[in-house]
Amino acid sequence: MRRPVLLFLLSVFILLFLYSNGCRRVGHWLVRRDLPLHADAIVVLMGSFPERVLQAVDLYHEGKAGHLLIVYESMGPYQVLKLRGADIIRTTEQVRDAAIDLGVPADRITMLPGEARSTLDEAVAVREYIRGSHDIDTLLLVSSPTHMRRAYMIFRKVLRSSEKPVFVGTCPSSYSSFSPDKWWRQKEDVQSVVSEMVKILSFLSIERREYRE
Repeated sequence: MRRPVLLFLLSVFILLFLYSNGCRRVGHWLVRRDLPLHADAIVVLMGSFPERVLQAVDLYHEGKAGHLLIVYESMGPYQVLKLRGADIIRTTEQVRDAAIDLGVPADRITMLPGEARSTLDEAVAVREYIRGSHDIDTLLLVSSPTHMRRAYMIFRKVLRSSEKPVFVGTCPSSYSSFSPDKWWRQKEDVQSVVSEMVKILSFLSIERREYRE
């Protein structure tokens, strides 16, 4: 079955799922929150970075973890811009600089190579970092509320191939305006929920099978 047709069918399934299960239940299901007492590192996932870095910094100052991990994300023809003289700062570096400005010591932040284009790429980069003899068995993911469920599923899948079990905790940003109890009232939230449901079903039906450890 061609991928566009499959994605269309997935979209139809999502609409039926939302109708039959209730919008509120879906909103709360996406916003997965499971904080460990303490984590070895906080993983700041790329995307809507202001709300994510604010949450990560709060967790750091609360003593939830003593280290931040950030994977370099792909910015397309970034090097072409640099070669042509454009003085731009990568989004990943903005996250790092913001965390430092908010009181996280620079030596408590590790930037991981990866040129990540997706959450799956970020998970693979973190797994390779853990494999490099780093003593990590508990991670705390920080992301936007609607992204949290999918991020957890992806990291759980990828980290199964680690040499030792790794607990994956989750903390959706409290700085987001998303409300799981009334998300259907805002166009942006509706788009976000539907998009995440499509991506989750795509991951479960396509990407997870294509992924190779």
